[in-house]
Amino acid sequence: MTTFPTETPAPTAGPDPRGWYWATGRRKTSVARLRLKAGSGVFTINDRPMEEFFVEERDRKAIGAVLDRTGTRGKMDVKVSTNGGGFTGQAGAVILALGRALRSFDANLEPILREHGYLTRDARKVERKKYGQAGARRRFQFSKR
Repeated sequence: MTTFPTETPAPTAGPDPRGWYWATGRRKTSVARLRLKAGSGVFTINDRPMEEFFVEERDRKAIGAVLDRTGTRGKMDVKVSTNGGGFTGQAGAVILALGRALRSFDANLEPILREHGYLTRDARKVERKKYGQAGARRRFQFSKR
């Protein structure tokens, strides 16, 4: 009988040794890795303030709504590393990651997060272009003669 080396256990939902709660969010081709812990309310994305990174008001409001609805605005330090896709996809990835991190921080927030859709992964992606067609679904113009 062969024995396999013991694997390191999978990380738990709790904080890491420094007190950060980690979460990952995805949207289209964007990925956001987020760290969250109780603090003074500093929110940085790719080492820049959120207001500087997301120039669109709707993206800032959508991310802020997660903190507002859970009553944690100004009480959490959040650091995000995001890449891939565009600004809207990255904002969606940050929202999902923030919802997941808040759930692992406080399980009592899950009903609020789930009710507003902050824990639901949006699986829609761009459909690929097919050969013999002008696009993913658009065909070339048909000609009888």
